[in-house]
Amino acid sequence: MAKLNQTLFLILSISFFFSPALTAATAASRAGASNKAVNFIQSSCKTTTYPAVCFHSLSAYANAIQTSPKRLAETALAVTLSRAQSTKLFVSRLTRFKGLKKREVEAIKDCVEEINDTIDRLTKSVQEMKLCGSAKNQEQFAFHMSNAQTWTSAALTDENTCSDGFSGRFMDGRIKNSVRARIVNVGHETSNALSLINAFAKKY
Repeated sequence: MAKLNQTLFLILSISFFFSPALTAATAASRAGASNKAVNFIQSSCKTTTYPAVCFHSLSAYANAIQTSPKRLAETALAVTLSRAQSTKLFVSRLTRFKGLKKREVEAIKDCVEEINDTIDRLTKSVQEMKLCGSAKNQEQFAFHMSNAQTWTSAALTDENTCSDGFSGRFMDGRIKNSVRARIVNVGHETSNALSLINAFAKKY
């Protein structure tokens, strides 16, 4: 049984870090991306909280982003949303493990709910960013931009709450470590997306 659990854990980890969509997009877009676009992304990422994570995640989409602050922010949101969805799948499947503590099962279920909220709020933020592009005046733009900032910030709070559910020594172990590692990653992506949204807002 222990060997089965280890195998399942490995499969889930691989599926999280190498989702087909992101892997294919990375290989296709890095080839032939202009230096100008890559430099723009690198420069923009330096203003975020986690610049290395930012550049690693977004440089794959240099051809689509080019030097557009709007497309950069939208892509950051899309990548973060994809990461959150992958994290939800990973965490929800952890309940298949045998021998979990009751507190671990409860924490996993609570975390999935929090991630659901994160996905919902990031989705709304993506929608608001799209509406920014069709705004007819500065007032409409400011309204939708404010909504995008609010939803993204709220998503970040959800991720922190999920991570808090695994606090305490009684929760120490592989389940806690694997969940928190992925939640931290999504948190970093979300924080960076919010920084890029804020930067886009200042430019317009």
